[in-house]
Amino acid sequence: MNRRDALKALAALPLMTTSVKLWAQDSPSSSLRPKLLVVFLRGGYDCANVLVPVSSSYYYESRPNIAIARPGADSATAVALDADWGLHPALRESILPLWSAGQAAFVPFAGIDDVSRSHFATQDSLELGQPLDAARDFQSGFMNRLAAVTGSGLEKKAIAFTDQVPIVFRGGERIHNVALRNVVRPSVDARQSAAIAAMYRETPYAVPVNDGFAMRDSVMRDMAAEMEASSRNAITANGFELEARRIARLMRDRYSLGFVDVGGWDTHAGEGGATGALAGRLTSLGRGLAVLASEMGSQWSNTTVVVMSEFGRTFRENGNRGTDHGHGSVYWVLGGSVRGGRIVGEQTKIDASTLFQNRDYPVLNEYRSVLGGLFSRMYGLTPAQVATVFAATAPRDLGVI
Repeated sequence: MNRRDALKALAALPLMTTSVKLWAQDSPSSSLRPKLLVVFLRGGYDCANVLVPVSSSYYYESRPNIAIARPGADSATAVALDADWGLHPALRESILPLWSAGQAAFVPFAGIDDVSRSHFATQDSLELGQPLDAARDFQSGFMNRLAAVTGSGLEKKAIAFTDQVPIVFRGGERIHNVALRNVVRPSVDARQSAAIAAMYRETPYAVPVNDGFAMRDSVMRDMAAEMEASSRNAITANGFELEARRIARLMRDRYSLGFVDVGGWDTHAGEGGATGALAGRLTSLGRGLAVLASEMGSQWSNTTVVVMSEFGRTFRENGNRGTDHGHGSVYWVLGGSVRGGRIVGEQTKIDASTLFQNRDYPVLNEYRSVLGGLFSRMYGLTPAQVATVFAATAPRDLGVI
């Protein structure tokens, strides 16, 4: 479609009335449509070590080996966001600048009411976006339905950065997809492990270092199949960092609705704290998101990025210095028009009495309600349109757009 045809198409659109800024009223160019990218962390990431509940003594009691230290002068401590929350230090250079610029917000205690704690069942439920107590249509994902209600007569421009069109994009609307390179770069490979062990060979630490690597290798062999399966062939965090520029350019120049999944978040063992496996993945993820924000250029002002996962992890660390499948999570909302620098949504004090089933974060901000409110603000959707995307859901406006 050339510029003249685009102008004609926009002129034919009905006037939409809403209190928020609408692309159809702002510019004759379809390039100024709101842009949405959903980043799905497959495997269930440990949100409590990303948005750190620094005011909770119970957090530090529950995680003697993997907790992130309270904010301090040391660069390995949490970065203070407010009196109750801190940010993992691995995100200091990437996400903190967006937070400081008011372009990043977090929604703790977010997620789905599905309590199966199954990667596959919960991922399916999230991507479908359908009521849990109703018959499911596995050919109707919520982002495909969103594409349908936001098309407004213009060419649909939606893309999945995945090998195959994911469940979230299944449906009647045409969706493009492109596979990203699956780049794997272990945080500590076999050669590095051997070098570290050699460093400590003639010291009192030789036995614990060797035992530690042996335990890690044994546990990782046991968990490898589940971790690989839970990622569902998603790109790694390292791969996302390397491909972020490509994703940004396609979103900036050609597409207005996108989805990418990032695997490797099933941290049952050897999770680490300020450093280690989780920290390495967060470093890559954060850098990728920062590159994406920069590469979007002026389009960043009308771009929203939502980072989500199927569930969080157990609040207490396990015997393998990791965490197991949990329930409530933390969602990230990033973008140039985001009213950020805030922790939003319903919250609760974190102690033993408030955990869900005495083990996990509760879900206080149901994801369909949260996303329904976000989409309403972004696109000026009517109640009927919201109901098309998320049936039987009352949208909740958290004021982040």
